[in-house]
Amino acid sequence: MMRMASTRRALLGLAVAVAGVLAISPAVASATPTVTLKAVPIPLKGVPGSGDILGAPAAVEFEFTIRGNEVTGDSPSQLRGVNVFAPAGVKLTTAGFVTCTLQTLEVKGPEFCPKKSQASALGSVEASDTIAGAPIKEKGTVQAFFAPKGELIFYANAPSPISAQVYVSGTIHPASPPFAYEFESEIPLVESVPGAAAVSTEAVDIKVGAAYKKHGKTVSYITLPNKCPKGGFPLKAEMKFENGETVETLYKAPCPKKKHK
Repeated sequence: MMRMASTRRALLGLAVAVAGVLAISPAVASATPTVTLKAVPIPLKGVPGSGDILGAPAAVEFEFTIRGNEVTGDSPSQLRGVNVFAPAGVKLTTAGFVTCTLQTLEVKGPEFCPKKSQASALGSVEASDTIAGAPIKEKGTVQAFFAPKGELIFYANAPSPISAQVYVSGTIHPASPPFAYEFESEIPLVESVPGAAAVSTEAVDIKVGAAYKKHGKTVSYITLPNKCPKGGFPLKAEMKFENGETVETLYKAPCPKKKHK
């Protein structure tokens, strides 16, 4: 009985000591960033009858937000890969679009890519870093370009004070139902100023889509499905991070109310 009581007192003392340490210790950083995804069909500039319409040509606005404190307690772990899955029934047409190469973007810059190779309007990106011990957040730009072999290249630029540029080349291939395609990419670690941690991505907002005329008809890079499953179009994103975590995020885009004529 005395031994049991002594053991209980020892365990109680250990619990109190641990509680005291936790009370005065800083918060432990989360192991996994949190990701939100939204993807909405929108009209193509200069293309009547495009947008959130079944069977219609469209662009798609993608919005990603990433939150976490894995890096210095202020920024999410660095993004190292993005896989995006498009819903079944979506049609991608890559033939006929003017392209730009990764080498041109890296060596000369986006201004040397043909204007018709732009696969998106100029979007926005939010990045964070810790420079000289101070947390820094910056807004930059991001734009997609058509590349050879049906690929896409994304160029992001955060000029100052983080000063980071990144080129992300992605491949597109068929996916299993309920998806039609998978966009797959790897992202390099992006260094900013010397001595600072690699840059963390916190948000991306980009409208992907383009079209051209051929024999009086509109050829769209993206064409929406003719039918919408109950509950909406399923989309999925897989985000891979430097700390080894992969975060899967699901989203259902509401069914369009109209059908393309």
